[in-house]
Amino acid sequence: MKLLIKNGRVIDPGCKQDEVMDLLVENGRIVKKETQIKECEKELNVIDAKGCFVMPGFIDLHVHLREPGLEHKETIATGARAAARGGFTTICAMPNTKPVIDNVDRLRFVLNKSEQVAAVHVCQVGAVTVSQMGEELADIEGMVKAGAVAISEDGKSVMNVRLYEEAMSLAQTLDIPVLAHCEDKNLVGAGVLNKGKKSEELRVDGISNLVEDIIVARDIMLAKETKVKLHLCHCSTKDSVLMVEEAKKKGILVTAEVCPHHFSLTEDDIVEGDTNYKMNPPLRTKEDVEALKLGLKNNIMDVIATDHAPHHKSEKALSMKDAPFGIVGLETAAALTITELVEKGYLTPMQMAEKLSFNPAKVIGLDKGTLEVGKTADITILNPDREWTVDTEEFASLGKNTPFAGKKLRGQIMATIVDGEVVYRHK
Repeated sequence: MKLLIKNGRVIDPGCKQDEVMDLLVENGRIVKKETQIKECEKELNVIDAKGCFVMPGFIDLHVHLREPGLEHKETIATGARAAARGGFTTICAMPNTKPVIDNVDRLRFVLNKSEQVAAVHVCQVGAVTVSQMGEELADIEGMVKAGAVAISEDGKSVMNVRLYEEAMSLAQTLDIPVLAHCEDKNLVGAGVLNKGKKSEELRVDGISNLVEDIIVARDIMLAKETKVKLHLCHCSTKDSVLMVEEAKKKGILVTAEVCPHHFSLTEDDIVEGDTNYKMNPPLRTKEDVEALKLGLKNNIMDVIATDHAPHHKSEKALSMKDAPFGIVGLETAAALTITELVEKGYLTPMQMAEKLSFNPAKVIGLDKGTLEVGKTADITILNPDREWTVDTEEFASLGKNTPFAGKKLRGQIMATIVDGEVVYRHK
């Protein structure tokens, strides 16, 4: 059946179009985009998107699906449902599962399982090294031939510079990006929260900005040397923004992402004993947060990604020192972007579409992120004015670990469409 989306504000960063229009979808593709499409509505599935943004389906470059091996935290099926509920039509799964996705068989397991159970498109990122131990390269070429869209050692940095340079050179030859988690493990120690007044107040070890900044600088220099496409994950410091800006001025192929929690919260928001405020990188200072927002506003930072990191409630019930790092983010990302960035004038709706869809597609080389006629009908419909309160009991994710529980946000996902099929519709 055909799908007609009527009366929506179509925001298409692929052609810089922003106007009220209709979209007609047939056989999984956009076949018409014009004002007041005339079709026999008896033969159509019609969605009236009046008052809503109609954007290319969101693409999340940074998701932890936990399967295989950690299904008590999340599964491919539940993570994909959470993505659909959050407006994401494509997600990139990080490789730090158990076992690690470091060879072709494990990669194919995720891709094949995703085809069977996932409501959205799932791309798999391959590990840089075997078992993410940092000692020998994984089968990068084999994984890329089998469908890996990138490589990453997410959860840690490859500390062996010579080995990482070899991996980057191979990634450059294979024309895939390296997604870099920038953290000097020799500096982080037993750090729990940002090194500052809050870590002192709560009497826990701190994680300084230098932990991130020193590896950002190193990886940019390696990217300059190898000419690889480097994508910096979950940037959290003001100096990361400065270094990305300088690298781009010098023509280095670097892109960077910011997570919603890092542009929405500071260390001052941390509630004692609530481990949902524990993530890596940690929540930083107001100065860092403002730099991240301005970096997004000025198009220095290219992408908004969630770093969706579900954990079982028993794990997050441990002490601040012992609980695992990470929060869920797929189901709150769009609303936090509207609430903290669009409503406050940091981003235009067009920039929001760029950072949640068009730019992520470019980073991993997907022919997505636009609503042009002929393109795959991956579409997100968002009501920017509707308010809602975050209720973790309504989450599709198995993970309920979010510091935004009970928070009132603006921006409600009304429908998510994948390959022309409605996979989520707000009730």
